[in-house]
Amino acid sequence: MGPLTFFSQARLLIITGKGGVGKTTVSGVIANLAAGQGLRATVVQITAPGAQEEPEAAHLSRFFGQDEPVDYEGIVLLANSSGGEVTARAVRPDAALVEYLHLHGMRRLSRRLVASGALDVVATAVPGMPDMLVLGKLKQMERAAAAGQPDAADLIVLDAPAAGHAVRFLQSPYGLLDATSGGPIQAQAQEVVDMLGDPSRCQVLLVTTPEETPVSETIETAQLLEEKAGTKLGGVVVNGLLPVLALPPVIEPAELGRLAKAAGARLSPVELASLAAAGQLRLRRQESQAAQVARLAVELPLRQLELPFCFSSELGPYELGQLTDAFATAVEGLVPASP
Repeated sequence: MGPLTFFSQARLLIITGKGGVGKTTVSGVIANLAAGQGLRATVVQITAPGAQEEPEAAHLSRFFGQDEPVDYEGIVLLANSSGGEVTARAVRPDAALVEYLHLHGMRRLSRRLVASGALDVVATAVPGMPDMLVLGKLKQMERAAAAGQPDAADLIVLDAPAAGHAVRFLQSPYGLLDATSGGPIQAQAQEVVDMLGDPSRCQVLLVTTPEETPVSETIETAQLLEEKAGTKLGGVVVNGLLPVLALPPVIEPAELGRLAKAAGARLSPVELASLAAAGQLRLRRQESQAAQVARLAVELPLRQLELPFCFSSELGPYELGQLTDAFATAVEGLVPASP
C-alpha cells in the first residue's frame, strides 16, 4: 500500500495508547510522511482550559526543529517544495466554545462570558462537554477538509489522550445524546457521532511498545473502543522496537576476550563479564519483544506498523527523518483492506 492510499482511508486519524508509548512522536511521524506526499497535515493536541503549554506540545515543536509554542491558532512546523505542510494547534474547550458561538451568531454572548470570567465554568459545567467541544472543533476541521476549502488540511492527526481517557473522550457525544432531547447540543453531538462512526472520515490508530503492560492495555483499549465508541480501528503501531542482533544463547567472557583481542582491543575480566551480562540481557529483551509482538497479533488482529527504537535522549529532525522512512516502509508493506 502506498502512503497516499494509506492517507486516503480517513481524513481524521486519532492516535492513542498507554501513556509513554510515543503517541506524540507517532503523530509527528504520520504528519511528516503526509507532508512528504504533498499533503497538508495538521496535528491537533488537547489543552485544558487556562493551562500553560503541555510537555507534548514542546516535544512536537522540537521534533521538527522548532521552538515556537503550539497554540490555538496553530503554527507551521514544516513546509516543503511539493506543497506539503505540517501545522500544529492546541485545542482548548473554552476557545472552541468561543469559536462555536461566533460561528453561530452569538458574539455578544461570548464577549460577556469572557468578560465575566465565566467562560471556563460554562465550557466545563456539563459532564462530557469539554470533550464534546474539542470533538466539535475536529468535526468542523474534518468537514472543511472534505469540502476542499483552501485553508483546510488534507489530513487531521489528533494526538489524543492516553488510552483510558481516550475511551471516555470518544464516548462523550453518546452520553450527551442520551442526556438531551433536542437543541444545538444534541445536534452537535449527533454530527460528531456520525463522524466517529464513518470509517471514511475517522479512524483510530493505536500505539504500543513491545512490552507486556502496554500490549495488554492496548488490547483492552481496542475492545473498549469497538464496544463503546463505535470508531474503526485502523491498525496498531508497535513503537520502539530494538533491532534484532544475532546473539548466541550463551555468551562466554572468554570467547568475548578472544574476539576483542582479534579486533585489537584488550578488556579486563570485569569488563568482559559486564559485556557478557549485557549480551544476555539484550538477548532476553529480544525474546520478550518477539513474544509480545506475536501475542499482540493473536489477541488483536489488526494491521501492525513497526517503528524502531531511537537511541537518543532527545528526538529532533534527524530522528524524525529516520522514523518517517521506517513508517513509510511499514505502510508499503500493508495489504489494502478488503472493501
